[in-house]
Amino acid sequence: MMQDFLRVPLGKIGTPVCRIGLSATYRPGRRTVFKALDEGLNYFLYFGFDSHMTSVLRETVPARRDQYVLATGAYNYIWGHQNLRRTLERRLRQMRTDYIDVFHFLGVTRRAHFTPQVREELQAVRESGLVRAVSMSTHDRKFAVDLAREGVLDAMMIRYNAAHIGAETEIFPHLPESNPAVVSFTATRWTGLLRPPRGYPKGGRLPTAGMCYRFVLSNPAVHVCLMAPGNLKQFEQNLAEIRQGPLHEEDMHFMRSFGSRVYGRKQYFM
Repeated sequence: MMQDFLRVPLGKIGTPVCRIGLSATYRPGRRTVFKALDEGLNYFLYFGFDSHMTSVLRETVPARRDQYVLATGAYNYIWGHQNLRRTLERRLRQMRTDYIDVFHFLGVTRRAHFTPQVREELQAVRESGLVRAVSMSTHDRKFAVDLAREGVLDAMMIRYNAAHIGAETEIFPHLPESNPAVVSFTATRWTGLLRPPRGYPKGGRLPTAGMCYRFVLSNPAVHVCLMAPGNLKQFEQNLAEIRQGPLHEEDMHFMRSFGSRVYGRKQYFM
């Protein structure tokens, strides 16, 4: 049971992955990356700004390249990236690898951002042999499903947590048989699930970060949940809780109720 909870094939990509992925968003530091490797994590989301993660992975991954999933991406055009291929080639040079496993087009907040040019560039990147899978991060859940059904995407990176549960009705039941990889981010809602919402009883129970990750991982539709710790202590505390396995029914009910209050829903099951 625990093995299935923490390790699965990464959708159609197929590589066995630890269901906790490490993100470079908050620059976790060399010690954290080494610790993650020691603990069996093998999905890493890196960007050009985190030299620590990049340097550690360059030292360790090449000897067993096929056992790791390296993910990166380019932000959509409103943030200034005008060429997906150019960004991909830069990331390949930074990591000193011949290919990227998952290449994300990041920050798609509206369908208009996914232009015909983007679609063509992603297809060209996929056909180049420099990536194993192309993906998109978006809050437009139905659009992500549509693109996966059309075969445009091999994976998708989506927001899913106890406050943002829309994927449970708009994505997970509608995934195509092609089995796209589902990577979730912001399990703690940018730490918003760790603080009392307005009007919350003083001294009332609060979720831990580990509970937030366990909430996400309790849903088998999620292949990888990204963790973005800022230091080694956070990483170790989170991982220790995650290894307790899926949330029990009582804790799951608490997380849904608390998430509803954070989001502002009147009933948690809406």
